[in-house]
Amino acid sequence: MLRNYFKIAWRNLLRNKTYSFINIGGLAVGMAVAILIGLWIYDELSFNKYHQNYDRIAQVREHGIREDGKHYSNTSLPYPLATELKTSYQRFFKHILIANDPGEYILTTGETKLTQKGQFIEAGAPEMLTLTMLKGSWAGLTDPHSILLSASAATALFGDADPIDKPVKINADMEAKVTGVYLDLPHNSEFHPIKFFAPFDLWTSANPWVREQQWNNWFLSVYAQVQTNVDFDKVSAIIKDIEINQIKNLKDRQEQVARQPQIALLPMSRWHLYGSYYVDDNGPVQMVWLIGLIGAFVLLLACINFMNLSTARSVKRAQEVGIRKAVGSLRGQLMSQFFSESFLVVLLAFMLSLSLVGISLPWFNDIAAKQLTVPWTASPFWLACVLFVLATGFLAGSYPAFYLSSFQPVKVLKGVVIQGRFAALPRKLLIVLQFTVSVTLIIVTLLVYRQIQHAKNRPIGYDKAGLVMVEKKTADFNDKQQLLRSELKNTGVVVEVAESRSSPTGITMWNGGFSRKGIAFDCPNGCGTLPVSPEYGQTVGWQFVAGRDFSKALATDSLGFIINESFAKLLELKTPVGEQVTWGPGQRLPKTYTVLGVVKDMVALSPYKPTIPTVFFLEDNYNWINIRLNPAISASEALPKIEAVFKKIIPTAPFDYKFADQEYAAKFAAEERIGNLALVFTVLAVLISCLGLFGLASFMAEARTKEIGVRKVLGASVLNLWGLLSKDFVILVIISFFIATPIAYYFLSNWLQKYEYRTELSWWIFAVSGAGALVITLLTISFQSVKAALMNPVKSLRTE
Repeated sequence: MLRNYFKIAWRNLLRNKTYSFINIGGLAVGMAVAILIGLWIYDELSFNKYHQNYDRIAQVREHGIREDGKHYSNTSLPYPLATELKTSYQRFFKHILIANDPGEYILTTGETKLTQKGQFIEAGAPEMLTLTMLKGSWAGLTDPHSILLSASAATALFGDADPIDKPVKINADMEAKVTGVYLDLPHNSEFHPIKFFAPFDLWTSANPWVREQQWNNWFLSVYAQVQTNVDFDKVSAIIKDIEINQIKNLKDRQEQVARQPQIALLPMSRWHLYGSYYVDDNGPVQMVWLIGLIGAFVLLLACINFMNLSTARSVKRAQEVGIRKAVGSLRGQLMSQFFSESFLVVLLAFMLSLSLVGISLPWFNDIAAKQLTVPWTASPFWLACVLFVLATGFLAGSYPAFYLSSFQPVKVLKGVVIQGRFAALPRKLLIVLQFTVSVTLIIVTLLVYRQIQHAKNRPIGYDKAGLVMVEKKTADFNDKQQLLRSELKNTGVVVEVAESRSSPTGITMWNGGFSRKGIAFDCPNGCGTLPVSPEYGQTVGWQFVAGRDFSKALATDSLGFIINESFAKLLELKTPVGEQVTWGPGQRLPKTYTVLGVVKDMVALSPYKPTIPTVFFLEDNYNWINIRLNPAISASEALPKIEAVFKKIIPTAPFDYKFADQEYAAKFAAEERIGNLALVFTVLAVLISCLGLFGLASFMAEARTKEIGVRKVLGASVLNLWGLLSKDFVILVIISFFIATPIAYYFLSNWLQKYEYRTELSWWIFAVSGAGALVITLLTISFQSVKAALMNPVKSLRTE
């Protein structure tokens, strides 16, 4: 019997090729989208699960409430905090590891030099992270002059040679030897970008100031692995007041005390998708469920096409159902017949969808910034596929099976098929659902791109075009500023050179401790404090609002501030130039600075957030070299000449440079990724919906062939007939628009709230989306409508 069902189903597919193509093609696209999104969601939900101690690893963090009432969460901690945890709370932990922030370092062996991202961390890290060691062991970091390399870094440095015990110099001032090689961590690990681990003691030997720091300097990361059966929340409750008890008596940290900072453990399970302790700060997990919901809707749209076309063609199947029932078929048998057709279509669509997934996966990885692969050999994947096919087949075939099997043989054999005036209502509701989803996605896509463009059009306060940044990664850069500057300017491809502690696209120093006329004023969340050389302003092209730039000719400028507009607002003065500001952060002796000038806010951090109040001052404490290229000379011509100068003066360091405009553009990567994904899903959703409309329009035109013929004989024009066949669909799309608009408005309003610098939900976004959906609908159905309207009435009225 089952074989007979599938044989009939196959014959029906071959007999109705157009509808079969629409059903199989639409379902294949919908299923391919669902599979791709399923792989993406699995990758997101399995983040960091590569590490076997995943459920016992945590990062120690400080959190509290800012003055504006919002929560904050800070990963940078004072050095003594880790010591306190080790001495007083060791019973809760298997490992407590101090580490610096991951950064880029120059690795040198022989004549080979390359820049790799690495981290200095204490010896328990390989065991805690369960690194897969290809050579050496987890104990490799116990030697204070050791280094563990990832497989890719080892190959880049040593080729096919055995790297064990080979010397490696880190940033020209730290000597180490290779004690182990580990398998590169997967892309869905927080530690994937790190290509080497080295002992924390090695870093402090080159930076002895680290161990001298007290509770008023936040600059280190602390990781912990709790003992088996230890509860994160209970430990967090015990250690929460460690910091506040230490800093409450420090006069210069009273603003920090006012925030009541608490120490807590953030489990590794929350690092990627949440990143915070707070329920109301859901972070990227919202995007995971949103993308999953979109994937489910895209698949649903394809299933709706199958339902609509199957029920719309019920006239052609009615007599078949009537005869089968008349000769004794039970309703359950008829339902099995229609379900078999559904499962056959879904199975064929699934096979096609796997091909589509294989073809589109590299492209999807590029858009989503992932390294997804299809686990062809994994049995759980195929089990999930079987369940997926069964669920989709049941979803697509349930309504047609119940609907078609309900026909009464007495009526259908007499030619009476339509049961009541509302027989077509379910189909109309499904069309409305399809276009509600499509219009909502169109609105979402338009707003995401508008938000991105809004931030890109924001004035950034400096000229990022033609600005090259080079990080000073070794001590060999010291005392060579003037030589580098003169040599670079002598090439003719460089206009100006300056140094700074942070790059123009970032801020690395935050401080408080400012006062004016003996009255302290608060820096919300800390103020940016940026040491620069006198040529900095000319190099980056900052824009003055008042006052003047630094001058090397004036010795008094060593105690001068140039402030941005945000810092000027803190002073609450109409003319801050010439005012004196006292600054004494941490253990530094207070100094009084004179405000020399006010510049426009430079957007150094997120372009979606307010700029940070920042002061610029002269101090020989620089990490970056900023180079302004000659605008009359192309970058491709200028860079080799600049590189030659660096190799001549700093031969120990590779010439690693960054363009400011590219670094700034990278700040939009997450939003652009959302926009690109939304665009792809929107196009596919509209395509699938249009496929269904095309099939329904084709069927409706076929069903009303004689009516159209009669109307033409009575004088109806092509335009009249086009309007007749298009009217119902247009009404349904308009209804969809009015349903989609409030839904999109609600969700997008909430989405925009996470951006402090954001665009507005303009009415034209909704109008363009509705008009676009209407135009697409008319284009889709017009082909069949006009074709039917142009048909010769002699042929359409001819009897069988």
